[in-house]
Amino acid sequence: MSEIEEGRVGGFTVQIDRLICVGFGDCIEVDPTPFQFDDEGIATFRKELDGVDREALVEACRLCPVDALTVLDPDGEQLVP
Repeated sequence: MSEIEEGRVGGFTVQIDRLICVGFGDCIEVDPTPFQFDDEGIATFRKELDGVDREALVEACRLCPVDALTVLDPDGEQLVP
């Protein structure tokens, strides 16, 4: 798996930097719909990303204490961090 995992979630592009993520789980606590832990305890995307609340997604990514999550809007503008 690459160092950066990228997915399209709720119209946004979300990137998970797997080298920075240490598995605090704040993103999963705030919005468990798009995220889960893998076998290594690192955040990854769920296979099904339907029904994502965009505001909850952005807040979940914003709360990452190590800034392992990046959110880009549909125009490519960085919203988080």
